[in-house]
Amino acid sequence: MIRIHKMMATSLGIGYIGKGGGTVAAAVAALCWYLVLAGQHQPGYGPLIFTIAITLLGVWSGNEVEPYWGKDDKKVVIDEVAGMCISLLFLPVNWKYVLAGLVLFRFFDIRKPLLIRKLEVLPGGWGVMFDDVLAGIYSNLILQVVFYFNLL
Repeated sequence: MIRIHKMMATSLGIGYIGKGGGTVAAAVAALCWYLVLAGQHQPGYGPLIFTIAITLLGVWSGNEVEPYWGKDDKKVVIDEVAGMCISLLFLPVNWKYVLAGLVLFRFFDIRKPLLIRKLEVLPGGWGVMFDDVLAGIYSNLILQVVFYFNLL
């Protein structure tokens, strides 16, 4: 079972890349989001359900791999996938929003302003996931304002 958790935590192996694995995972998530959802007028609840499922799977897998790899190991990149998905929820699926979401999410994820860093101290998989969840929420809020005022 631990092999499955390692596969999930590394987002099907992306985390083994090493340096830059989080950016690669976020970029792959953004590309998949675009390829799957582009052209759908109203994607419905599927993206939300998927995002919740990835987040919960990340908490679970984060808890399971921590005894082997330590707290929030660089190989664990499922948190970037979840955060990237949160960045794009309830927005038009076009290349401009997907690219803007990727840039904003990586900014918040790397810099960790506005209480994001404080969430890393949560235990186990919760700490792994919820700093990226908050980074995704901040990115999404900015993009919602951009969308509302038709700035992009």
